[in-house]
Amino acid sequence: MVTIRAAVEGDRAAIWGVLEPVIRAGETYALPRDLLVDEALGYWFGAGNSVCVAEVDGRVVGTYLLRANQRGGGGHVANCGYMTAGDFVGRGVARAMCEHSLETARAGGFRAMQFNFVVSTNERAVRLWESCGFAIVGRLPGAFAHPALGYVDALVMFRTL
Repeated sequence: MVTIRAAVEGDRAAIWGVLEPVIRAGETYALPRDLLVDEALGYWFGAGNSVCVAEVDGRVVGTYLLRANQRGGGGHVANCGYMTAGDFVGRGVARAMCEHSLETARAGGFRAMQFNFVVSTNERAVRLWESCGFAIVGRLPGAFAHPALGYVDALVMFRTL
């Protein structure tokens, strides 16, 4: 069973354990593959971000950040980023985090959620986000430099809350 809760200071090492392999692979996030731990955690816990962790049997197996997608007139639209530990991919962790983030965003007064940059070759994520009610509303041709596939499209996905 997946439990999701707000991240605390003591979770930073476990969160890095989830983030690092995803960042190093360079296949799904537009982050430098050589990002250092302090830089990565600084990004994840950046100003305005609310960070949660997903646990299974007390182990952090996923994390997400929730923030306003834009400021001012766009501040009513949320944005999220999710990462799951490799040995828990396909086990419902990302879905649980997405559902939790949608509820949290709604409770926080957001009216919609937008994913600005979903790598099109991350087909598992695209299918999951679509099953959670997101639609592809834009395609950015060749916007992501995939380490194995070259330049691939990035998708903008959106749903109302």
